[in-house]
Amino acid sequence: MSDQWQYQLRLYLADELAEAARRDAGAPVLGALPRILAKHGATMKCQLDAFAGYVAEAEAQGIDGYPLYAWTKATIEDPVKKAKHLRSFALHVKDREVYPKEEADALEADLQPLVDGTRITRLSRHDTNPANNPQMPERFRKPQA
Repeated sequence: MSDQWQYQLRLYLADELAEAARRDAGAPVLGALPRILAKHGATMKCQLDAFAGYVAEAEAQGIDGYPLYAWTKATIEDPVKKAKHLRSFALHVKDREVYPKEEADALEADLQPLVDGTRITRLSRHDTNPANNPQMPERFRKPQA
């Protein structure tokens, strides 16, 4: 029943590419990457920036409505995790965070040749199947009322 799941691809970039990608997703230093993303209607979102945006929104709106607030805030304040997430970019297709398998397959096939282990260090695939996704650590969960 894998048809029920949606997918997301993530790229992991070397420090200098990650910095360029955060400033300008079309930067020449990124080589063919912007062209491939455009072909698929895809954009990159730095995971650290996404986490920081979530925290800022939660703080502006009231953290009670944001169940991942404490975990996300702790993540972006941890120097090791911060460095990791600065290099990680979620790929959104047609403004969607997750997308059908066929779209993920096509994008992955076009991106795979760019993964050289140095500049683009890794490409990963994630799905919406809860069994495949780590759960928030217990210490960050709010007690049930």
